Amino acid sequence: MRVRQGFHIHLGKLSIRLSVSRILVYLLVILLVLFTSLPLIYVVSTAFKPLDELLRFPPIFFVRKPTMDNFRDLLFATSSSSVPFLRYVVNSIFVSVATVLATIVISSIAAYSLVKLELPFKNAIFNLIVATLMFPATLMTIPNYMVINNLGLMDSYLALILPKIAGAFGFFFVKQFCDQLPDAFLEAARLDGANEWQVFTKIVFPFMKPACSTLVVFTFVASWNDAFSPLVYITQDAMRTLPVALQSIGTAGTLARAGAMAAGTFISVVPTVLIYTLMQRRVIETMAYSGIK
Repeated sequence: MRVRQGFHIHLGKLSIRLSVSRILVYLLVILLVLFTSLPLIYVVSTAFKPLDELLRFPPIFFVRKPTMDNFRDLLFATSSSSVPFLRYVVNSIFVSVATVLATIVISSIAAYSLVKLELPFKNAIFNLIVATLMFPATLMTIPNYMVINNLGLMDSYLALILPKIAGAFGFFFVKQFCDQLPDAFLEAARLDGANEWQVFTKIVFPFMKPACSTLVVFTFVASWNDAFSPLVYITQDAMRTLPVALQSIGTAGTLARAGAMAAGTFISVVPTVLIYTLMQRRVIETMAYSGIK
């Protein structure tokens, strides 16, 4: 018996089972999406709640009387300090963007050099770089601090950027993608007269764009949310970043700052969501075609 459902033709009861199972899968996916979206929805809702709704018990999930008072309060939350709140935001943006750009350039060039070029001791160099992945980041805090201090980079943007770009994760991530680039493409370009820089910029880097785009997401999120490094390398309040400012607001101990803290959390979440939204197609391509699953 042939049954027509929508624009597709199915076969008997088997088709009914398949359609029902597919519907159940879609419903399950929708439920998972809603469940994982609840924290983000709550952050957005809380940012616009007036103080009486923030302090209500039991708490309410959705805002009932939206207000912008929390954002105005956030701008004046550091009124006792000589540093305006927007300075923390600018510091975070500069450090995060600079870290992303430096990580992409260094990781892609290093991966291409060690994978596709004949360099002396490249296997030993690769093993040494990968070995650093076994050490937790907290273990490197004291050595990094000594290096930054001896170089005279304390209380500077470089103190926040250099330790991040020195990690091996970006190199290892891009290398997995670079391994899949056929050597025949590179040899053909060299036979046509291209030098190594032209080979890298015209062939290798465009091929690695999905991996680099995914690395942009990982690096930006890690740098933007980093509240530990400024506490180690920065002593001047004017050089601190947004996560540190939010911590200072949250530890002020006054309920009146609850709205400012909610607004600050919303502001800190927005850039990471935007970055992932812009790069999600590249992220999916990376997971589909690279060696990392």
